[in-house]
Amino acid sequence: MSELRKSNTDLPYFITLTVVDWIDIFTRQAYCDKIVESLNFCIKNKGLIVFEYVIMPSHIHMIAQSLDGNLNFILRDFKSFTAKQIIKEIGENQQYESRSKWLLHMFEFNAKYYRQNAKYMFWQKTNYPIELNSAHIQYQKTEYIRNNPVEAGLVTDGEFWQYSSANPNSPLRTSRM
Repeated sequence: MSELRKSNTDLPYFITLTVVDWIDIFTRQAYCDKIVESLNFCIKNKGLIVFEYVIMPSHIHMIAQSLDGNLNFILRDFKSFTAKQIIKEIGENQQYESRSKWLLHMFEFNAKYYRQNAKYMFWQKTNYPIELNSAHIQYQKTEYIRNNPVEAGLVTDGEFWQYSSANPNSPLRTSRM
């Protein structure tokens, strides 16, 4: 997240949070719900502003900023908390998660290369932040987020993807830019 420390934090950013090895973890509603709950918590309690988002099977795109310029700290805490919650859910509900042993093995394997990860590594380290410093870039990234499930062949219209700001019934509270 150090890439945000060097940036102008008064502007929104296009951010991508990716699961290690691009593992398709967000194919289960329970894991998506944990992401939404955590984002809503950060919005309500930590000053996170989310303008657009989409939860794809292996990653999350969003346009976000923070009220106090601490976006890097919010994302750090969000990633840490959601990783622990989802890994706990996988371990405790193995009867519902047919891939639990494989998933835990993959997260454990990825943690071996980073000292700060105790046992598991869920998220890739970088967030690939892109500063949205023009209306053109904001429009381009908004369209990318809204059409990502369509381009991936998951739905025929972005409005049909449940975990997206393109869906009028989205479970996440987003703000207008």
